[in-house]
Formats: sequence, C-alpha cells, structure tokens
Amino acid sequence: MKYAYSGNFKTYIEGLIEQKNSIGYPYDSSARILKMFDVFCMTNYPDETILTQEIAMRWAEKRENEHVNGLLRRITPVRQLAKYMSSIGVDAYLIPTGIPGKQIRYVPHFYTDQELRAFFAEIDLCAVSPYSPPARHLIIPVFFRLLYCCGLRSSEASLLKVEDVDLETGQLTIRQSKGNKDRNVMLSEELLALCRIYHAKVSRIFPDRVAFFPNQWGKHYNRQIIDYWFHLFWIKTGIANISGNPPRVHDF
Repeated sequence: MKYAYSGNFKTYIEGLIEQKNSIGYPYDSSARILKMFDVFCMTNYPDETILTQEIAMRWAEKRENEHVNGLLRRITPVRQLAKYMSSIGVDAYLIPTGIPGKQIRYVPHFYTDQELRAFFAEIDLCAVSPYSPPARHLIIPVFFRLLYCCGLRSSEASLLKVEDVDLETGQLTIRQSKGNKDRNVMLSEELLALCRIYHAKVSRIFPDRVAFFPNQWGKHYNRQIIDYWFHLFWIKTGIANISGNPPRVHDF
C-alpha cells in the first residue's frame, strides 16, 4: 500500500522508502508508521523543517497502555529516517538506541481443543450484515482456517491475490514472506475443496477481483480489521477462564 505524505519531511520519508524498496525491502509496515509520524509533525510542528530532538523525543514518549514492543515498532522507522537524513547531509536528531529498552519476548497463547472448537463454531455462524462488506460472511470462516491449518501470518493471508491461489493443485504462493522471500504452501484436500466453494461464491459478488479475500472495494483487508474480527468472535465464544497470555491472531 502506498501512502501520500504531505509534511515538511515528505521528501526524506519518500527517499527512505525508495531506498529500502530498491534493496528488496517492502517496508510497508514502516511506511504506515511514517505516515502517522508525518501527520504527527503536521499537527504539532507544522512549520518545523528540521527533525529536532523535541520532535523525536516527543514521538518516542510511551503512550497510555502501549506495550514496549509496540513503542519500539513505532520508534524504529523514525530512527531510520534520521539516519537516512544524516546520510544525505541533513541535520536530524537520532533517538538513542537505549529507548525504549529491551524488547519483551511474548509468550504465545496455546489454544486448547475446546477453545479452537468454540472459536470455529462461532465464525461458522457469521451471517450476512447490511453494515458489513458483502462477502464478509464467506471470507471469515475460510480466512481463519487458512491461518490455523497452513500456519500463515494474518498479513500473508490478507494479501493473497486470486492468482496466488492455485485451485487446481492447491498451492498457495506467499509473496514477500519472512526474509522478503516468496514461499509455497500446499492446501489439504479438505481446505482446497473449501477454497473452491468460497471462490465460486465470492466471484459472483466480485467477478474481476484481484484480492482473494476482498473488502467492499475489492481490495485487501488491513491488519486492524483482521484483529477486530478475531476478538469479535473470540468474545462470542464466552470463554473467560484461559491459561497463559490472552489469545491473539498471531498465536494460530
């Protein structure tokens, strides 16, 4: 996804992204964070043309209920922006590497059979809604089964194109996976049959779509929507007493 930048650091942000892309990094998540930083600067420092210590350190302030790992993800692209600016001879304050401290290794939630049965039973009850995208009720049951059965990340599944899903052989082509490499995943016969039925139904709604899992505009869903769906249906299971950390999409 390409973002439009408008602030005084627009040229440098676009230059950094172009540099990263030129050496094979998609840099999509960082581009999204830099868009947030762009808006932050336009809102709070509309006339500032130098990436000052005040701007950088205010951006690096921990927000309410923000996890240290989330803060680190938010700081890193801005730190890289400062390094890029310095490399081309532009003054920029570099957020110190000691901020925000060590990243915390998250212990995943290990789903029980009961939890999995309850979750998939709820998503299978997903109904058509006039307030939701037209294919949502078809997408959700298949999408989460792909995550669980194939070990896909939510971003990998949401970015699948129709051309990436071979409904003859059952091969998925996962593009720009970890390490920025493509990889192939094979569907089980049961999951392949489910994907064929799904594709036929969705094609009647979006006959010329590019995204295998299309939103109301025929485009790819973002991570926030996937997380919202997961928590929506997890709450519906009514499971309150769990062991370990709270469940996440990533834990499939």
